[in-house]
Amino acid sequence: MYRTHVQEVFCHAPGQVDTLVRMKPAKKNTPKSRTSTSASGKEPKGLTDEERIAIREHIQELTAERRGASQADGESAVLAKIAALPQPDRAMAERLHVIIKTNGPTLAPKTWYGMPAYAKDGNVVCFFQSAQKFKTRYATLGFSDKANLDEGHMWPTPSR
Repeated sequence: MYRTHVQEVFCHAPGQVDTLVRMKPAKKNTPKSRTSTSASGKEPKGLTDEERIAIREHIQELTAERRGASQADGESAVLAKIAALPQPDRAMAERLHVIIKTNGPTLAPKTWYGMPAYAKDGNVVCFFQSAQKFKTRYATLGFSDKANLDEGHMWPTPSR
């Protein structure tokens, strides 16, 4: 048999007589399982498979950096990622790589969440995201806030 607990509390408001209030304890908010669905029938919100893969790749990249990966390792990793891309994203990434290496010789190629990226002083300033990466319609050239491109009349924004 289930019992409910009632708590009796005397409440006192200034200028009034003490009153007895009976209170039931508040229900505990127990977290629901991530595998359950809501009443609306929608899937639970969480990381997609693509996002999980990107996070695993980022952890591997951080581990390689901690072990002292060289800039040559970063270049070879970027070229390997570009070679693995499907067309037409591969052609775009190859051309962007040439443009960035030519016009930004101080930028170091590296992978970032499994995407070809380019860093300055260890901070990623731009990256190429293939359309297949997160199952989007278009490939994206993205810039981080570390790029400092917000001077003048044009600001970088991601477009898809």
